[in-house]
Amino acid sequence: MILNVSGRTDVVAFYTEWFMNRYNAGFLDVRNPISPKLVNRIYFKDVDAIIFCTKNPRPIINYLDKIDKPILFHITLTPYKKDLEPNVISKGNIIEDIKKVSNIVGIDNIYIRYDPILINSKYNIDYHINAFNHMCNLLNGYVKHIIVSFVDEYKNTKKNKNILKNKELTKEDLKKIGTNFSKIAKNNNMTVQTCCENDYTEYGFIKEDCISPNLAFKLTGKTNFKKWKSRSCNCVNMVDIGVYNTCPHFCKYCYANYDEDKVLKNIKNHDPKSTFLIGHAKYDDIIKIRK
Repeated sequence: MILNVSGRTDVVAFYTEWFMNRYNAGFLDVRNPISPKLVNRIYFKDVDAIIFCTKNPRPIINYLDKIDKPILFHITLTPYKKDLEPNVISKGNIIEDIKKVSNIVGIDNIYIRYDPILINSKYNIDYHINAFNHMCNLLNGYVKHIIVSFVDEYKNTKKNKNILKNKELTKEDLKKIGTNFSKIAKNNNMTVQTCCENDYTEYGFIKEDCISPNLAFKLTGKTNFKKWKSRSCNCVNMVDIGVYNTCPHFCKYCYANYDEDKVLKNIKNHDPKSTFLIGHAKYDDIIKIRK
């Protein structure tokens, strides 16, 4: 089993204390987001690797030597300001923390997600090319792999369309972004790819999945991982331990948050000592051990 920590919220940035409590206890509980009474109990002895997905790795850096599992980091680093990312920490601090993580887990076990690319009058194509170049220059020698994606239409992006003002990209726009990103990445000893997006190999991108069967094998030495059925890519299946509407980064393009009032309510129900990320066990929970 590969744990995704997490695509539904930023566990590392805001809930590291809880995660380490559960790691030390040996198990955690995760409610099914569609059927909340159904609970997966996950024992860490059954976990083969952990994928940390975060915009702020700092809270967990000092705990990494205490985690006796293969680790892969997906760290999202975007060039947006407070208008789109109200509570994301300084990008300079994130850069320095990426270097620290790279030195601990190794350059092959850290991916940067320049994700999502949003184009409007403020964050235009030239802005992104300059920002991508600056980022790659700073991370040369610490990162080898970058994953990019473009803004998709979610409930939250629809709600914030007047803030995002996202421009629909033309073929020429995609070519300009793709060729420039590929050249910049190559000049900094990096590869650039998409996942679950269109094929941009014609612009110099590599064709790869975020968590491919080959990468899963490198991490775990195992080949028996199933395909991630809920996605159209060839990534291996992961078990997400997060909860939607629990990330106070409040990014305006986020797919995992769509109700800021609910986020604040959920945060009040977080107990670092609970087996659940949000709330506690209920009398009618149906608990199943996840293998």
